[in-house]
Amino acid sequence: MPKANPLSKEQILNAMDKTLSNRAAARYLSVSYQHYKKWAKHYDATEEGYKSLFDQHKNQEGRGIPKFLPNSNKKPALLDIIEGRVPMTNFTPEKLKKRLIEENYLREECYMCGFKERRVLDYKVPLLLHFKDKNKKNYKLDNLEMLCYNHYFLTVGDIFSDKQVEHIEDYKPVNLGQTNWELDDYQLQRLKELGLHDEENKDEFDIVARK
Repeated sequence: MPKANPLSKEQILNAMDKTLSNRAAARYLSVSYQHYKKWAKHYDATEEGYKSLFDQHKNQEGRGIPKFLPNSNKKPALLDIIEGRVPMTNFTPEKLKKRLIEENYLREECYMCGFKERRVLDYKVPLLLHFKDKNKKNYKLDNLEMLCYNHYFLTVGDIFSDKQVEHIEDYKPVNLGQTNWELDDYQLQRLKELGLHDEENKDEFDIVARK
């Protein structure tokens, strides 16, 4: 396993400025908490009354950090999530993706080809949220991009499993013998007007073929 690079005092001070706790600072720097702790304790504090930067940035009472529960209707500021002040583990990726688009942090189009055509049925755009560093917990903006299915398949990997593809492509013939063809009065009247209804056969419904 490769050894993690040392953290400079400037990196830690910058992370402290952007976050409200040591754990959030570690997430901001995309390093393990233990690695961050080692180097934050290595540097002297910049404020009196603290021994190290780690001690200076302790926030055991969680002051200023909103408490969000998985079933709570209250939503945190998205900026707090993408800057590491609030963990994303309590929120579904689908909801975060939707908010990133709605709050204009991400464009709703493929970042490689610009595709943004919407499906008529439900107005959805076939896009996937891609994490550039493969870490699906890293919601920093420079790590996120939207990709269409085509470019995700070409540059990242398969979208569907072999079993899903087999299900999509499997041919299952329709049993027409069990189809129940029922027409309402309006449809029946329209067929009569078009000359497609067989008046002689009342019990069974037949359509007269046009020549």
